[in-house]
Amino acid sequence: MLTLALDTSTKTTSVAILNNQSVLFEAVLNTGAHHSEALLPLIRKACDQTKIRINDFDLFACTIGPGSFTGLRIGLGTIKGFVFASGKSAVGVSSLAALALNVEKNSKFICPMMDAGRGQVYSAYFRYLKDGRIKQVTSERVAQEVAREAKEETVFVGNGAVIYSDVLKKTTSRGCLIASSANQFIRASLVGLLGIQKFHAHEMLDVEKCGPLYLRLEDALIRKKIF
Repeated sequence: MLTLALDTSTKTTSVAILNNQSVLFEAVLNTGAHHSEALLPLIRKACDQTKIRINDFDLFACTIGPGSFTGLRIGLGTIKGFVFASGKSAVGVSSLAALALNVEKNSKFICPMMDAGRGQVYSAYFRYLKDGRIKQVTSERVAQEVAREAKEETVFVGNGAVIYSDVLKKTTSRGCLIASSANQFIRASLVGLLGIQKFHAHEMLDVEKCGPLYLRLEDALIRKKIF
């Protein structure tokens, strides 16, 4: 199964092509949130290098939030266009779940943290299951507090964890760790792997009705009025 996966939920743009679970192409560009300029050329580059056409894909996967309001709309809109043109299936993946997969399998809690601006972060808690899949154990939230007290050992990962590393070190237990800054970006290949899992679980996107996940709805409404 060929999968085209992408992420536009933060200031980076990432595209990956997978053949089943093997990654054929992946790129992450720090575009400074200029997704409208970077996404389609990067998809074209991925297709050119792998000699795969859009109609060859069996599945399209993208992050649906939380994250950048404009970025999420661009990513989801692109996927919708491909689905309408090809008639193939699409899945939506949590940005936080994809970020959590940057942490290798372990017995700790994993808390991806995405910078939401205004001193806030998007976060949720995850944990690996025995079969290697990752499970979300708390709901996604936006919070002014950059960390809640971790009752057990936790690995924090993401640009929010990097930005607020000093605060995390002061407010969490000694058993908590902060992943390397090299792991702060969402990788489209991990979006693709999660998307494949959703495909096999028959959790498809209804592209005619679906929309991005906005945890700060009032900001999304303000942006909508502006445009």
